[in-house]
Amino acid sequence: MPNTKSAEKALRQSKTRRARNVTRAKAYKDVVKQFRKLVEAGNVKEAQKLLPAVFQKIDKAAKTGVIKPNKASNLKSGVSKRLAKK
Repeated sequence: MPNTKSAEKALRQSKTRRARNVTRAKAYKDVVKQFRKLVEAGNVKEAQKLLPAVFQKIDKAAKTGVIKPNKASNLKSGVSKRLAKK
């Protein structure tokens, strides 16, 4: 438990930031899973429509520091390769 006012505020801030980070991480993971399921099922047209949303979620996660920029690049590259293979 925090002992000072500033420590109480820091705790509130960290809880808020953690909630925001968890939400963004879940958002990009969910959309990537959805995309992969579409590609594996053979719904290439649906996957192509979802691709901009996938990139948007990954970029937002990288921009806000939820994931590192290189991980974002790797994810986007992997998504693109999956689509190209089908």
